[in-house]
Amino acid sequence: MNPHPAPRRLSPLYRLLLAVAAADIAFGVFTRVLLWAQFAIASKVTAGQLLFALGAGLVNDLAQMPYLLLPMALWLALFRPDWSRRRARGFQFAGLALLLFGLLFLIGLEYFFFEEFDSRFNLVAVDYLIYPTEVAGTINEGYPVGLVSAGFAAIALMILAPLWPRLRANAGEIVPRRATFKAAGALAALCIALAFAGGSQAGQRVSNRVAAELAANGVARFYEALRTNHLEYPQFYRTGDSATLKALLRQDLGRGGGEFVPARAAGLARRFAAREDGLGKRNVVVLSEESFGAEFSGTYGDTRGLTPEFDALAPQGLLFTRAYATGTRTVRGLEAITASFPPIPSESVLKRPGGEHMATWGLVMRQLGYETSFLYGGYGTFDNMNAWYRGNGFDISDRTDIEQPKFANIWGVSDEDLFNHAIDFFDARAKEGKPFFSVVMSTSNHKPYTFPAGIPGVKPEGGGRDTGIRYADYAIGQFFRAARSHDWFNNTVFVVVADHGARVYGSAQIPLYSYEIPMLIVAPGVAPKHVDLPVSQLDIAPTVLGMLGVPYEAPFFGQDALHWDAAAGPRTLLFNHNHTVAAFRDGHLAILDLNRRVSCQHYERAPGQAARNKTDRFTPETCDAGLVDLATAYFQIGYELFSSQSWQ
Repeated sequence: MNPHPAPRRLSPLYRLLLAVAAADIAFGVFTRVLLWAQFAIASKVTAGQLLFALGAGLVNDLAQMPYLLLPMALWLALFRPDWSRRRARGFQFAGLALLLFGLLFLIGLEYFFFEEFDSRFNLVAVDYLIYPTEVAGTINEGYPVGLVSAGFAAIALMILAPLWPRLRANAGEIVPRRATFKAAGALAALCIALAFAGGSQAGQRVSNRVAAELAANGVARFYEALRTNHLEYPQFYRTGDSATLKALLRQDLGRGGGEFVPARAAGLARRFAAREDGLGKRNVVVLSEESFGAEFSGTYGDTRGLTPEFDALAPQGLLFTRAYATGTRTVRGLEAITASFPPIPSESVLKRPGGEHMATWGLVMRQLGYETSFLYGGYGTFDNMNAWYRGNGFDISDRTDIEQPKFANIWGVSDEDLFNHAIDFFDARAKEGKPFFSVVMSTSNHKPYTFPAGIPGVKPEGGGRDTGIRYADYAIGQFFRAARSHDWFNNTVFVVVADHGARVYGSAQIPLYSYEIPMLIVAPGVAPKHVDLPVSQLDIAPTVLGMLGVPYEAPFFGQDALHWDAAAGPRTLLFNHNHTVAAFRDGHLAILDLNRRVSCQHYERAPGQAARNKTDRFTPETCDAGLVDLATAYFQIGYELFSSQSWQ
């Protein structure tokens, strides 16, 4: 009898699972360090916060490990003793190569997503999955997909090649059926337990938003976003007594004037009388500019000369010097502009079931005798835009109506083509003798950043975001030059506003400087001036209606910024970022997040500098109970009115 028996070897099944787990953990560490080095240092993520993110990230990666290993354990169970060893080796090598390629490709996806959104996978990634045509086209045109894929395949083979002799020695080794099912059963039980435990991840409460994103597991974040894509507000966010909150909301909205009409929109609709100093029933055209953030405009302090046309136009109108987008997506901008509706989490009302027949700006204008329309340079099936606008009484004209465009890419026709089409469309409406109201949504300032050739300062391709701004600005100038020669120009109020900024960056949960957007109202015959009051896209409809001076009723959450009484006190602005929502007033930000989390910050905006100025400071502070209740009122009551179909 051997007094020193050989140590018991771990089953080849478990050795393989452990090897895959180790590779996934190593890739997770590499991804976090890479994202920190490339993007997160600029967001003031310190080396100490990186170490914290690595530790929390390890916990998050381990929590997701059973979901990765379970399919592999089941797959390995297929290799039974009656298989030839050669066949088993071939399948195992191919499977491991594909798995390594997938893990490496995921690093690439996370890298490019973080570059664009300063975030791990979130609701945007879910939208990308829902609309694969536009997104796949953008990725294919904007990134070297084939080259990157080939590189990752080569790296996967390079990693696997030196390990294969050791793996080959065990490949095809008979693993007892009982062991395979035991491993798969244990992993399945872990998956079920983790699913019931919920989607919270370690590191979510860290004050630096980007550091929290580094700590997150990208795959887990994606499935969390998918699971909560149409979440029910009361299940996830701070709530209160509806009657009490509605009374608080009516009090805040009432500061903007108007008489409440109890019979409409559950008591939030207000009636505004005609104004003798109004312009009357002029046409209204809203140019909603894709990603046209204030940080790029010379009017708002930028010195690169990217927006000469807008900068020349700004002194001719009413320029709002502190204007904000409510969110970070086109649908958020459109819901705010068209419906003056709060950005409830997590999905815009444009894409939620039941969004038809809302009390929109279009409804008000139709009641006043206007022709209403939505013009889009792309295919309006994207983000449900056509269905929502059509369901709310707008005539629709999109890419399908624009014949022989000068230029088009995966997102749609060029802004020049869209604006030329819009002018022809307005000519036809003017001949009908009725005033028209139109929302025009551009597409050109978007990846892959490809544009018509022959425009000074605009590269047809490869110019990036700055070139996108240059082209969008050029098209705005072309539109106004062309419109001035038409009879309806002098009888039209024009609004130029961004749908959102270029991207959300910075360590704050709601980094307000990246929400700043240009907002300009040009009305021939109206004296130009600067409006320094903080405003958002929610205020556009009531402000323009106040300029027209027409009588109307509507349950708008925005206010008439041009007739705001200073004695009414500071204004309330609303914001959304992914799952996070917030109310801002007088430098204080009340933030509502998943799992009923509440936090508050004081925002100190650097005076006299461009929106991109990162010296703006966000300081955590003790929450003001009144502001937190007000934030709850805006988002909870907004959600309740929408979900009960009372927003009519």
